[in-house]
Amino acid sequence: MSESYQVIARRYRPKQFSELVGQEHIVRTLTNAIESDRIGHAYLFVGPRGTGKTTVARLFAKALNAKGGPNVHPEDDDISRAIMNGSCMDVVEIDGASNRSIDEIRKLREDCQYAPAQCTYKIYIIDEVHMLSTGAFNALLKTLEEPPENVIFILATTDPQKLLPTIISRCQRYDFTKIRTDQIRDHLLNIAKKENIIMEENAAMMIAVLSDGGMRDALSIMDQCASYTSDEITVDAIDRIYGL
Repeated sequence: MSESYQVIARRYRPKQFSELVGQEHIVRTLTNAIESDRIGHAYLFVGPRGTGKTTVARLFAKALNAKGGPNVHPEDDDISRAIMNGSCMDVVEIDGASNRSIDEIRKLREDCQYAPAQCTYKIYIIDEVHMLSTGAFNALLKTLEEPPENVIFILATTDPQKLLPTIISRCQRYDFTKIRTDQIRDHLLNIAKKENIIMEENAAMMIAVLSDGGMRDALSIMDQCASYTSDEITVDAIDRIYGL
């Protein structure tokens, strides 16, 4: 495998809302909010892992920071690409599990006060927000109570029970659901066609069931099977790899 190989899950990460599989109710609500100019300052994305929380957060950030103002169909320009690959200085992604201290959130609060450098909005995406320490939570709460103009928070979590009710009450909550097996199956077959991978329909269904509603897991399993079988994915091969 060459160093430049990019895993399927990354290569086929949606670049537009229309490419997202599942979560139609969330996409509809967010696109309506953009089109009617009803942008909140704090969002909470709740749901199982691999169901698209971070991807939707990036797509939303990209739409809000479109050239000429928020747009559901942003141009594919430098800023859009930087947001999607995580290198835009105004869209900051923080992993709650590894940046959980109060100092990190205090630093974030200070950064908040500065105007965006390139974009319309400065957006903070905090993944696994339930992992923050109590001190960090309280510091975050202060910022959520009085957020600076042009700053938006998107908090993502697999475990909302661990969040303070005061934080939940200050966010617009969106519940991500497990993606239906038939949607995952069809998406895998579609990608297989593009990648010249021979894939049995039953094998795609088997991977969809194994992934338990998480698209990222499904694509990772598909990638592993394709490597193991030299691009011919059968039910027997999956059975051998996963010992079902």
